[in-house]
Amino acid sequence: MPLRRLTPLPRLLLILLAVVLAESGILWAGCLPATLGIAVDAGHGPRLPGATSASGVAEYRFNDRLAGNVVAALRAAGFPKAFRIDPTGLDLSPAGRAKQANAAKAGLLISIHHDSAQPQFFTSHTENGKTMRFCDLFAGYSIFYSGRNRHPDDSLALARLIGRQMRREGLPFTRHHAADIPGERRPLVDDQVGVYRYDGLAVLHAAAMPAVLVEAGVIVNRAEETALAGEERQTQTARAIARAVVNWCAGLRP
Repeated sequence: MPLRRLTPLPRLLLILLAVVLAESGILWAGCLPATLGIAVDAGHGPRLPGATSASGVAEYRFNDRLAGNVVAALRAAGFPKAFRIDPTGLDLSPAGRAKQANAAKAGLLISIHHDSAQPQFFTSHTENGKTMRFCDLFAGYSIFYSGRNRHPDDSLALARLIGRQMRREGLPFTRHHAADIPGERRPLVDDQVGVYRYDGLAVLHAAAMPAVLVEAGVIVNRAEETALAGEERQTQTARAIARAVVNWCAGLRP
């Protein structure tokens, strides 16, 4: 009997099949959720805490909480080997964080941060005798990848998938990192979902695996700081990242 030629599956059916396989823990596109190590980095540390929010809270406190929620969301999505880099807050260097992820043979690295602005955009006010600095001009998340990472295409794909899920959660992104001023000038490579290229980020380019850095929002913005500290925004962001990793692991590429 002659062999009959198989009809190719429609693209939409392939995408749906990919998601089902990924959520079932079945190997797809070289990624097995049950064994994929995902290193989640809470940027900065207790002694070198990063930016200071509009109300005077250290960025690391925001990063630490959200990183824990991201790990929990990833595990709930079928990635039991998601883990925290430096969970005790040793103030590792950016390259040192990548080194830990490399040593753990992680398959992905996601670095969690919260954003600020350039000094010229800040306003000062005094509250209860204490001078506070804030910038209400910018709000929203941003996502970075490095073209110097060993897997730039996969890193960019993950960044775009996270941005897509953040937008589906109804979250805005900020364009201020593309401004033509010192300290910014980051190429906005996807102006639909808020993805920037930043080759100089050591935590990304020193990583041996695909890696992205997520600025979850602008904590020097007074209204956004309040939102970022709340449970709803934390849940939205963690859920968006977990869903994006499911799709990335399923082989979906935007």
